[in-house]
Amino acid sequence: MHHHGYLWTGSKQLFDQEAVRRPPHPEPPPAGSKLELIQRYREVSAEFPTVDLPPLETAYWLIKPHSMVRGTWDEAKEAAAWLGERLAEYAPRFASKAGRDTTRLTLLVNSAAERLRESGDVSHGFYLERPSHLSLAVVTCSPNRSMPELACPIS
Repeated sequence: MHHHGYLWTGSKQLFDQEAVRRPPHPEPPPAGSKLELIQRYREVSAEFPTVDLPPLETAYWLIKPHSMVRGTWDEAKEAAAWLGERLAEYAPRFASKAGRDTTRLTLLVNSAAERLRESGDVSHGFYLERPSHLSLAVVTCSPNRSMPELACPIS
């Protein structure tokens, strides 16, 4: 078991495009469906695995290209430390003053370490100034507890 770290920053408007952040339905539209529906299914099927937007379900980071992995760690505490470093790096830009509270951020890192030790995933999002969004995730791999069928992006 190991952990992969992911980081995304971008416009809130782009982040809010949930249709591109969710996987396509496992079954294609039935024969005779409207052409628009079939075309949209094809677009989502092609875009979802490659778009760098954070997926709505954290484990789906694992199907994204391996170039999106920002770090890999065997130990949960190392992965949580990376998360803490990113939080410290971005905290001055958090839109919410409460979000910058160092005690709160320390609790997030400690909680992440515990969750990762138990083979869970961790995902946090923060609104930044402008408005922008920061998404941080650490995903447990080989296997992932919530979606064991997903392969490791780094072979």
